[in-house]
Amino acid sequence: MKIFYGVQGTGNGHLSRARAMAAELSKYQDIQVDWLFSGRQRQAYFDMEMFGDYQCQTGLTFHSHAGRIQPLKTAARAKLVQLWKDIRSPDLSGYDLVISDYEPITARAARLQHVRSVGIGHQYAFCYGVPEKGGNLLTRTIMQKFAPVDIPVGLHWDNFGQPILPPIVDLARNLAPEKNTMENVLVYLPFEEQASLLNLFRQFPEYQFYVYAPGLAWRDDGNLHTRPPSRDGFQYDLVNSQWVICNAGFELISESLQLGKHILAKPLGGQMEQLSNAAALEQLGYATIEESIDYSALDFWFSCELDSPKLHYPNVAGALAEWIHNGCHDSVAALSHKLWLASDRRTTLPAFWHAA
Repeated sequence: MKIFYGVQGTGNGHLSRARAMAAELSKYQDIQVDWLFSGRQRQAYFDMEMFGDYQCQTGLTFHSHAGRIQPLKTAARAKLVQLWKDIRSPDLSGYDLVISDYEPITARAARLQHVRSVGIGHQYAFCYGVPEKGGNLLTRTIMQKFAPVDIPVGLHWDNFGQPILPPIVDLARNLAPEKNTMENVLVYLPFEEQASLLNLFRQFPEYQFYVYAPGLAWRDDGNLHTRPPSRDGFQYDLVNSQWVICNAGFELISESLQLGKHILAKPLGGQMEQLSNAAALEQLGYATIEESIDYSALDFWFSCELDSPKLHYPNVAGALAEWIHNGCHDSVAALSHKLWLASDRRTTLPAFWHAA
């Protein structure tokens, strides 16, 4: 089986998911995967060795400032002519399947060339009835049409009574927390103004803040520990932190829930997916949500007696790789049923499962 796999490279969560899928698909000797990444410059990717000789395209991405989406700048900088050329450029005649992690070039190329396509990602959960906030007809249409596929496989923290799958959690299994990590705080707020955040964190000297963002240098300064992007370093500090401050993206929160961390999430302003994620987290009671990260928000969060859930999600990447190897013959609903039964989060099993 020959697969053309496209990954939206604008967020590191997509890359984490792709790494987990690459590791599982590589276990099948009769599967060959060619990778395409879009959404950022090649030099901005890191820890990409497992993807071999991957392709890199411009694709589409959003622009933000001070924690909010900039719609006009996003539209003005969209290279639509180049995107159309990139969509028409791949020759998919030798491929059995196209997989898109919400990546528009591969998804639309598959549609143009009538190649079967599967979409794997959190965004595909919005094809179903999951918590939603901050959307309108335009944003819903964009989300549905951005990377259309024949078989959407949505991922979420709960099934919400829908045929969607648990998260793909890409955590190194040999990592174990060290002792005395109660004061450690992992921070990943790449869309925020970093200098302001660091000034804020200095006001809480009893905590050690490990702050990751593009453009930061590796530096230890009192209770502040700034770090550039690094998969291994990030996972080490995540495992060894009791607290996580982040935007309301999907993958990091999934990893944090699996590890039982206290989560403070600040959704990216104007971004429907993150606003909806925040609504889902509040509904499930999985995280504290704040519209801004300031002294009062942190002081309240640190002072609360938090009962953070530690969830168990099964090996979703392994199950998906097996499903793909078997030709995607079983329904997504059947796969969903199997995986949620293997999870400790089964409170909203769809009615048709019980009927079966």
